[in-house]
Amino acid sequence: MKIYNSKTRTKEEFIPLEPGKLKLYACGPTVYNYFHIGNARSFIFFDVVRRYFEYLGYDVTYAQNITDIDDKIIEQSISEGKEFSKIADKYVQAFLDDCEALGIKAPTHQPKATDTMPQIIELIHNLQLKGFAYEVNGDVYFDTGALPEYGSLSGKQIEDQLVGARVAENIAKKHPADFTLWKASKPGEPSWQSPWGMGRPGWHTECVVMSRHYLGETFDIHGGGVDLIFPHHENENAQAMALSGKPLARYWMHNG
Repeated sequence: MKIYNSKTRTKEEFIPLEPGKLKLYACGPTVYNYFHIGNARSFIFFDVVRRYFEYLGYDVTYAQNITDIDDKIIEQSISEGKEFSKIADKYVQAFLDDCEALGIKAPTHQPKATDTMPQIIELIHNLQLKGFAYEVNGDVYFDTGALPEYGSLSGKQIEDQLVGARVAENIAKKHPADFTLWKASKPGEPSWQSPWGMGRPGWHTECVVMSRHYLGETFDIHGGGVDLIFPHHENENAQAMALSGKPLARYWMHNG
C-alpha cells in the first residue's frame, strides 16, 4: 500500500515500524465551541484510515488529543461568564456526542492537555537543558535557530518566515520564528506552577507530549488538516527532533 507523505511530497510504500502494527496520531479538537463540518471531515477521515488498517489486519493504536486549555477557550469562558474548565467540559461532551452520532469509533487513547501538565513541564525543561529553549520574563520559547532541521516538514526556510505568522510580534524573542512553549499567566487566567512561574503550555507542546507519551518517540503516522502543517506540525516535529534526534513520525498525512 502506498500513502502520500506530506514531508517528502511523494507517494511512498507504507512500511510500519513494527510488522503488523500501526501507531497513528491525529490532532483532535480545541474545545471552545461546537465543531463544524470542516472539523468533522478531518475526524471522519482519520477514522476511515484507522478502520482500513484494521480491515487489513493491523493492530492499530490510535491516539487523538483534546486541547482543553487555549486562548480561545479562555476567551469563550469570558464571553459566557463561566470558568474555563466548565467551558471545556461542555464542549468536550458535545464533541464526544457528535462523534458518536457520526459513527466515529473512539480512539484507543484520547488524552486532555490539562491531564498531562507534569509531562508538558518536564518536556519543556528538557528542551531548556539541551539548549533548545530559553526563558524571557516567565515565557519560554523554542530556539528555532538551534535546530538545523527546522522547516524540514513544511519546506519553509527560517529566513523566509515573517514576524506575526499567527502570533503578534514579540521583540523578546531571538527570532520571529521562535514559538511559545510556556506562557506566563495573566491576572485571572488559569495557570499551573512551573520552574518559570505560574503559566500554561503552548499548543504545539501539548500535542508533542501526548503523542510521544502514548505512541513513543517516533510512530508511524501523524495526521491532521492540511492547515496544520505549518506552524503546528512543524513545531511539534522540531521539539521531537531536538529531544531525541528522531522525527516525530515516519509518515505525515494531511486531509484537505
